[in-house]
Amino acid sequence: MDVEEYEPVSTLVVDEHLLTEAKFPFIDVHNHQWTMPIQDLGDLVQDMDDLNMAVMVNLSGFRGKYLEWSLENVNEEYSNRFVLFMNLDFEKIDDEDWPNETLAMMEEAVKKGVKGLKVYKSLGLTDADSEGNRIKVDDPRLGPIWTKCGELGIPVLIHTGEPSAFWLPKDKNNERWLELKQYPSRYKDPDKNPSFEEVMAEQHAIFRKHPDTKFIAAHLGWFGNDLERLGTLLDELPNVYTEIGAVLAELGRQPITAREFMINYQDRILMGKDSYNKEEYYTYFRVLETRDEYFDYYRKRHAHWKMYGLGLPDSVLKKVYYENALEVIPGIDKSLFEE
Repeated sequence: MDVEEYEPVSTLVVDEHLLTEAKFPFIDVHNHQWTMPIQDLGDLVQDMDDLNMAVMVNLSGFRGKYLEWSLENVNEEYSNRFVLFMNLDFEKIDDEDWPNETLAMMEEAVKKGVKGLKVYKSLGLTDADSEGNRIKVDDPRLGPIWTKCGELGIPVLIHTGEPSAFWLPKDKNNERWLELKQYPSRYKDPDKNPSFEEVMAEQHAIFRKHPDTKFIAAHLGWFGNDLERLGTLLDELPNVYTEIGAVLAELGRQPITAREFMINYQDRILMGKDSYNKEEYYTYFRVLETRDEYFDYYRKRHAHWKMYGLGLPDSVLKKVYYENALEVIPGIDKSLFEE
């Protein structure tokens, strides 16, 4: 038997509070629905109702006709339940019409109902310009994009880099060893990739250069394992927010520190999940709402450790679940959250 097969059943006897819906309606600011142009949204909305999810933000709105078809499908019956963010092709950075054509496309998309821009991790890691050079997150050629988002009043939800452990040796001391074994392509060979600190510094540089644009640093900015550092960043940059998609396991393993962090920065943290799976939300509710002890996370490669509940106050839960998102993302139907 190896570590992938080892699934010990705890003999610990403690109170359990198994939640299948959130205490308050919430906005999931980090979701991906890849077939939205042709998707029958009725079943998904039923799932959302079961979870008490009032609004889902689909970050994979793409652009062009795909985006138009997605908007048409949403607006047909569920215009107040879904929000779409658009995506850009940064590898066109050297095209003759860059950035004017892109800026015009952004303006048109917002007129049609787009509420934000999602930036994938390829920017800063694998996106390359016409000469094959890595496009840095803070490449000055991209500056007009971030400025335009501020002018349009839409946020930028940006995923930069990966967990810092992906750059570390794949040995017995690496706590993400199992994930790197199961997904070898996620390893970031330091000889072939920019360092973790380099790409994160590039991200933080655009936050500083564009104070009039609201940025949502995805996945706790990959500082979920160092909340003091994340707090320092949020203290410095009032235009920056963050969300908890795919990094709940970081909070659940440090309940004392995480609870204090969530309370101290309650105005800057948004609810997010990332890949869609109805049952996986249950663990989010349990970590955020209960004081349960020593329970499983839902994905072993992300957390071979156990979770503990934070037991957040209702006032904090409301901010994380929906109030902060209403401040950051324009045009969400606030009547969905009236008590």
